[in-house]
Amino acid sequence: MKYIRIFILFIVITACKNETKNDFPDLSEGKELALQYAEGLKITEYNNRKIIEITKPWPKADKKYTYLLLSKEQAAISSYNKSDYDGVIITPISKTVVTSTTHIPALELLGVEETLIGFPGTDYISSEKTRKLIDNQKVRELGKNEGINTEVLLEINPNVVIGFGVDGVNKTFETIKKAGIPVIYNGDWVEPSALAKAEWIKFFGALFNKEKEADSIFKNIEKEYLGAKEIAVSAKNKPTVLSGAMQKDVWHLPNGLSAEAQFLKDANVNYLWSETKGNGSLALSFEVVLDKAQKADLWLSPSYYSSLEQLEKGNTLYTNFEAFKQKNIYTFANKKGKTGGILYYELGTARPDIVLKDLIKIAHPELLEDYQPYFFEKLK
Repeated sequence: MKYIRIFILFIVITACKNETKNDFPDLSEGKELALQYAEGLKITEYNNRKIIEITKPWPKADKKYTYLLLSKEQAAISSYNKSDYDGVIITPISKTVVTSTTHIPALELLGVEETLIGFPGTDYISSEKTRKLIDNQKVRELGKNEGINTEVLLEINPNVVIGFGVDGVNKTFETIKKAGIPVIYNGDWVEPSALAKAEWIKFFGALFNKEKEADSIFKNIEKEYLGAKEIAVSAKNKPTVLSGAMQKDVWHLPNGLSAEAQFLKDANVNYLWSETKGNGSLALSFEVVLDKAQKADLWLSPSYYSSLEQLEKGNTLYTNFEAFKQKNIYTFANKKGKTGGILYYELGTARPDIVLKDLIKIAHPELLEDYQPYFFEKLK
């Protein structure tokens, strides 16, 4: 009888455990979120959880990252093996740390900017809405992105850190993960096109349970972008375009398959290096650029130079270009937040429709008569 009682007690305890802890009893098939442009992101929804997969966290990454999203209620009654995931995130998220200014617009567009409690390099943030949170000391300064102040970060204890890796795993993020704070890599910057980058708002939508809002926002951005692109097709002339400037003795300008070159193609201009096949940027000598672009009609994004005088002081060789002589040089570097952050670097990724309209206005002003460029202005 003694052994029978022990056996029955074991069965009861096991049953109770199974009632309170179960390995995802919902066996329904997951529904993959529709992504039309983004290549490095996959989001799958189940009735009781979400799985986010980052397949391209940085260029040439040899590993994909998988994250489990659970509600507090589901986390309390479900058992799961943490080692199966690169992070487990409990929702709803009330405290967030992001590490790139490009993440700020997504938070604001979804109306969750007040969850932001920390950022590395707050002076780079331009948005007035988020700057107000910083000024009211609701967002802590975390130092530099390459070496986040982990002491402060552990003190504020966010629900999640949204980071990015340039060419591999960030050692600081590994330290944060060991402290029990999930870190999720955002790979929007690796995407090959402007609309693919912008579609990563759906990544934030999944994190904050705002999938419908994110989808609606992106559809509107896509509609505006494609509408502007269609308008540009009707342009009668295609001005030749030069881009970039020199750093020391090397001229950096967009490669032909980069998102920046895609903007120029969609604006219906003749970008002089559109035939090159790589992503990222080209590194050329001054002589090569001068030979090909001396008579270019337009010169866009001449590094951080903010005036023609400053450009000439930077290097008198720039005066050899016809675009300099005709004062047809346009920059986004002059549109800054009150602490010096460049607005284009913050908002341009999230709003490619605005960038494209700016370029169309510059290249084909007759097509957008009443439009005023938002990012770009002529060098004076």
